[in-house]
Amino acid sequence: MDTVAGSTTARRRFHGPSDLHLHSNRSDGTQTPADVVQSAFEAGVRTMALTDHDTTSGWDEAAGATRRLGMTLIPGMELSTRDGWRSVHVLAYLFDPADDALGRELARIRDDRAGRAERIVRSISRDHALSWDDVLAQTTGDATIGRPHIADALVARGIVADRSEAFDGILHPRAGYYEPHYAPDPRDAVRLVVAAGGVAVIAHPLTSGRASGSERLFTDLVEAGLGGVEIEHRENTAAGKRRLRSFAAEHDLIITGSSDYHGTGKPNLPGENTTDDEMVQRIIDRGRGSSPVYG
Repeated sequence: MDTVAGSTTARRRFHGPSDLHLHSNRSDGTQTPADVVQSAFEAGVRTMALTDHDTTSGWDEAAGATRRLGMTLIPGMELSTRDGWRSVHVLAYLFDPADDALGRELARIRDDRAGRAERIVRSISRDHALSWDDVLAQTTGDATIGRPHIADALVARGIVADRSEAFDGILHPRAGYYEPHYAPDPRDAVRLVVAAGGVAVIAHPLTSGRASGSERLFTDLVEAGLGGVEIEHRENTAAGKRRLRSFAAEHDLIITGSSDYHGTGKPNLPGENTTDDEMVQRIIDRGRGSSPVYG
């Protein structure tokens, strides 16, 4: 029997195309997990990973939807980490969602993120008609609350036209409302994912607007157990992709390609970048904390 948590002994076969980075409204996407699966299916994706920020709460709903549609789900998550001043996102696949150490760290991240969001809203409310209740109205269940929800509240209030305007204006650090939040060191995050039986992949690390780390950090992450790098992503630069391919070859890392889909929250579309079957199989073979869900 296929389950999200735990391992299976039977070897099943997934089918591509495979998109391993999609978000639902359990974090900062705009669709339910089931609707994300449906959107991916309609775009031609046949294997996908739900990778909401710092939460696994959408796994069961996504698993049900992939079964109904005959797709394969790779259970995943995107961890928020920081190396000095740099934000580094670590994708985690096929880990045990009940792992105690990882669970405690995720709870700390989510709790501080919510507190940070409240602090930002209090600051904004001094200049704009925005309340914490406005932000809560943009969340679903136990969604990980973050700045995208504040952006959506600003849109709902008619203060800005869309998320892009919110992040370019009121939510930009230069606007004066920015607040820091807790994020673990990426090396520690990778170790936690690996200890929970998962596969860690650094997300979109060399974009035009920011670099998620130095060569030293990448090497440190490999030593910590990093399994792969997300290379085919619309925000990685051409030069960055060349650098990452060389680094991946040197260290025999898994290479992924993904959309980073957020529904209407970003222009990214399901399946605009995909991961080769060989690389997906390497993730499946390496992950031991949970299992793919086969439809």
